[in-house]
Amino acid sequence: MNRPKLRTWQWIALGLLLFTGASWLVHRPDARARQLNGVIEAQASPHLKTYPYEFRVLRIESGVAVMSTPRNFDVPAFKMLGALYPDIDVKNPNDPAFIAAEKALAEAQSEARAIVLSQPGITGVRWELDKHWLSAHYIDVPDR
Repeated sequence: MNRPKLRTWQWIALGLLLFTGASWLVHRPDARARQLNGVIEAQASPHLKTYPYEFRVLRIESGVAVMSTPRNFDVPAFKMLGALYPDIDVKNPNDPAFIAAEKALAEAQSEARAIVLSQPGITGVRWELDKHWLSAHYIDVPDR
């Protein structure tokens, strides 16, 4: 029996495919989180629907919805706002466009939170830094 041998690149491709599949299984939201993300999408205002960052529920832990956010104390607003709005002078906190961008971020995040909190069985929201989004936008995230 003469079986064809797999080439090195085929082994690498197979390994990457298996790794991607396993990563997806580990990181995918559970059924309740997917349902809440659907509610956010259905109830979002035009502002939230068009906001350049998608706030989403990652998982539920004892009634607390863990939601993604692109900022926290480790990643100041000016870094992520610079990725969302490259035309804004994010180094000048007095720039009216920067102030408006900060306000739009706060409004979008608050609305997403309020939608999730209004759902049965959800007792709170905890924010988790979206390291994948930040690294995809070339923003360094300090290790803790």
